[in-house]
Amino acid sequence: MYQQMVEPPKKQENCFKRVGILILALCFWCFRLCLRPCRGNGAQVQDEEVADNKSSRRSSGKTGSQTGGDQTDLGVEDAAQSIGRLQFKLEYDFTAKTLIVVVVRCEGLPALDVGGTSDPYVKVYLLPEKKKKFETKVQKNTLNPWFNETFKFKSLPYADAMNKTLVFAVFDFDRFSKHDQIGEVQLPLSHVDLANVIDECRELVSVESDAEQDKKLGDICFSIRYVPTSSKLTVTILEAKNLKKMDVGGLSDPYVKVEVILGKRKPKKKKTSVKRNTLNPYFNESMTFDKINRNQIEKVQLIVTVVDYDRIGSSDPIGRCVLGCQATGAELRHWTDMLAAPRRPIAQWHTLQNPEPDEV
Repeated sequence: MYQQMVEPPKKQENCFKRVGILILALCFWCFRLCLRPCRGNGAQVQDEEVADNKSSRRSSGKTGSQTGGDQTDLGVEDAAQSIGRLQFKLEYDFTAKTLIVVVVRCEGLPALDVGGTSDPYVKVYLLPEKKKKFETKVQKNTLNPWFNETFKFKSLPYADAMNKTLVFAVFDFDRFSKHDQIGEVQLPLSHVDLANVIDECRELVSVESDAEQDKKLGDICFSIRYVPTSSKLTVTILEAKNLKKMDVGGLSDPYVKVEVILGKRKPKKKKTSVKRNTLNPYFNESMTFDKINRNQIEKVQLIVTVVDYDRIGSSDPIGRCVLGCQATGAELRHWTDMLAAPRRPIAQWHTLQNPEPDEV
């Protein structure tokens, strides 16, 4: 009877154990079912990431081949904007009247060949003549060529050098077609101190097509100063650059005409000297207009016109800019800056606009 009383609890305990094992097995099976699709999704995500990485590598490879694959330090945006840099050295021998130019190297050039490289070389010449040219050797299959070649422009007096612009034009050599120009660096010699050795690295600038260049008239830099106590307005024409080609030889003979208009009075006009055969003239010439008191200065209209001189026939205006309180944009800002700082010359660059049809 004691055995009959003890056995039922054992059977009940064994039953509970079996049910527990069954529940654990069922939970484990459900866990595996839940885990399997997760691993599948993970593999799918991983595959997609790998595919994305491959496509990104392919796209970055294409970008590198178009903008210079060696530019790993530059961002994508910077790489797209930059077309490379040029390092050069410059020295003037006053005794021999010789300009010594050293083309050192280029870096970060764009790849223009199918293989993802270029065959660059550099042309060196002086504007406006563009007669005497030098060329470096072609460096094959590189975007970072070293040249270290020296060229000498002999019989070049210092005064003549101040009216010239040194040009470094970088090309990609092609044996079977026209060489492609990558970019250039233009250096007006009047902007540098030739008394010292110059060692610089400058960004290359892309060269526009002839059609695009024809649409642009050029830029001019001048300063204006007003002295209220003496009622004088002084205009100093400093320089102009990238002027439109007006002559058959691809150059111009520019001078600058300055007009001061005040109400119905007869305009006061003055001119600079003519600079022959140049698109980048340097003037540094001042002209003063007096008898303009404080009440009148705000009503003055200042017109600065660049004109191409012609010995036979009428001279042709290249472009102009109009300053005064009725002007807008950069012209108005330049004028208000002058009024806010009396007795101080305020210099600024301006983009030339189309002249009036009947203006001479």
